[in-house]
Amino acid sequence: MVTRTTADAKGEVVVLLIGMRINRFWAVHLWLPVMLGMFRMLRDLRREPERGLLSRVLLTASPRTYYVVQYWESKEKLYAYATAPDAFHHTAWARLNRKERAGKLRGQVGIWHETYVVPEGAYEAIYGDMPAFGLAAAHGQIPLEKRGRYAKDRFAYRSRQAPVAEKTG
Repeated sequence: MVTRTTADAKGEVVVLLIGMRINRFWAVHLWLPVMLGMFRMLRDLRREPERGLLSRVLLTASPRTYYVVQYWESKEKLYAYATAPDAFHHTAWARLNRKERAGKLRGQVGIWHETYVVPEGAYEAIYGDMPAFGLAAAHGQIPLEKRGRYAKDRFAYRSRQAPVAEKTG
């Protein structure tokens, strides 16, 4: 029997995709620090849960492209981390910018990120015989029946009841 679950996310969901692409394999001295910096940031965030990272999944798109799907408590916590002078992100970004301005990275290593703030009702998830993964690892995992058997039902789920309009007249 297949056990089906869904993510117990409530409210908006904040997802950050961030990664790098090795454009020139032989430029190890340029892309390896970027990769190691990514790992250090994740380690630091795991040690400091108050910063707001709920969960992450490391992925590879090809032998050249690596990225992390990150789930955050809020966009405010994500922005706060990105700009915090005491976070390793600040140091790593400053180093990267210096190398970029000096023309040392051009064409050697690519970096990118995409951020999504997804309102409730615009996401849904299903997991069959899976441990908590992705959105469920970030927000918890519940039996599928609690949100609906079909995707349309899970999209329709709302964690708060909409206020009832007062009748006038």
